[in-house]
Amino acid sequence: MPGAATTTDMTTDLADGLRLAVTRLARRLRQQTDVDASPTQVALLSTIERRGPITLGDLAAHERVRPPTVTAAVGRLEERGLIVRRADPDDRRVVRVEVTPAGRRLLARARSRKTAFLAKRLAELDERDRVVLRDAVEVLDRVLEHGSAGP
Repeated sequence: MPGAATTTDMTTDLADGLRLAVTRLARRLRQQTDVDASPTQVALLSTIERRGPITLGDLAAHERVRPPTVTAAVGRLEERGLIVRRADPDDRRVVRVEVTPAGRRLLARARSRKTAFLAKRLAELDERDRVVLRDAVEVLDRVLEHGSAGP
């Protein structure tokens, strides 16, 4: 079946191009931050804000990192006053972390600068390209919703 090989090749080429573009975009966005926090700390803080209060185990699972990594990063975030630990109201043995107002301000600064960078770049495009990208965002969200942890 000649069409099947062509479709597979096209899908592989698309996946390769998309991987490269997303990697480059992520790198450029990381460069836009003016906050005093590592990319890992900002990612954890963002997840805690979205999903918190959250246990360290759930945070590690969500971020797909080892628990010792989360424990160390959460310790640094807590030292800086960006998160607090609280006992679970239903089970006092369980600790949950949540973002403080200072943590929310740090995230807002980081997001604002990154959004401004993207908005400036997108404003340079014509309307047709912006519509294509708007549609691509919806498609990417669907790809990510149905994805699994494995390859």
